[in-house]
Amino acid sequence: MVIVMKNEATEDQKKAVSDMLTNMGLKVHRSDGEARTIIGAIGDTAKVDELSLKFMDGVLNVVRIMEPYKLASRNFHEDSTRISIGNNIIGGDKVVIMAGPCAVENENQIFKIAKIVKEAGASIVRGGAFKPRSSPYSFQGLGEEGLKLLHAAGREFDMPVVSEILEATHIDLMNKYVDIFQVGARNMQNFWLLRELSKTRKPVLLKRGMAATIQELLMAAEYIMSGGNYNVILCERGIRTFENYTRNTMDISAIPVVKKLSHLPIVGDPSHGTGIREHVAPMARAAVAAGADGLMIEVHNDPNKALSDGPQSLLPDQFKTLMEELKTIAWAIGRSV
Repeated sequence: MVIVMKNEATEDQKKAVSDMLTNMGLKVHRSDGEARTIIGAIGDTAKVDELSLKFMDGVLNVVRIMEPYKLASRNFHEDSTRISIGNNIIGGDKVVIMAGPCAVENENQIFKIAKIVKEAGASIVRGGAFKPRSSPYSFQGLGEEGLKLLHAAGREFDMPVVSEILEATHIDLMNKYVDIFQVGARNMQNFWLLRELSKTRKPVLLKRGMAATIQELLMAAEYIMSGGNYNVILCERGIRTFENYTRNTMDISAIPVVKKLSHLPIVGDPSHGTGIREHVAPMARAAVAAGADGLMIEVHNDPNKALSDGPQSLLPDQFKTLMEELKTIAWAIGRSV
């Protein structure tokens, strides 16, 4: 349920509505937008007398949110959420590019790639330290050593870092090294992990599951937000379909759909979305044109020798070319890269 306050509503009137809802045992979330204040009530709202609320001083309207996701709904928060990470704002006018290798392999590799993507225009460096792989015999990542190297590279080139978290027991460890927790597709519905991340206030990049609907993605975001962490960034990274010419089917339509349903920013991951190097750039361009707030792109200086996901990693020159192309597309829709 949301209570829309009048433009001229006083602070005392807003507090009176919040206090009434709190006294009824409901969680209250207040959103002060540019035009008006919205007060959200989460919990068993069936006991709330809508008529009494509507006649309280300063109240313009009372609306029940019919979607199962509440905090993530645009009905709950009219204005698009902007998440600040270092000098970057995800959800603003600039399309934020996160780039780097699938996995941190060694010091020379991560520093070299971080320098390449920084010079090409990327704002955030990505790299995996814990790698969930289909085969138990594949490279599983360097663990904490990988996090240390990623953190060092990010500080060297003045870029925040993002890396995937696999389990709740890693939160304290990773909190020392990363600026964004990434929840991978396999863990989108790991509700225990999501609940633990909800207790942090660090941004969480939540990837859509391989067979998840858009509503299920938003419900997963709701788990994180319900614990008080509203810094959630959604990610479309391709879904599993019957098509086998690509690794996944990147659902570009999910980007405008999510932006209509939710106030949360959404980024695209064309690397996992296609799994094939030659298709990454076209899908990246399409995602920006569709309204993505950012992109996550895998780049490797020697992908043929990469320990993880080499076939979908762009070569440095390909990434530089793509960045120039994205500037033109962003400009055409009133944004920048």
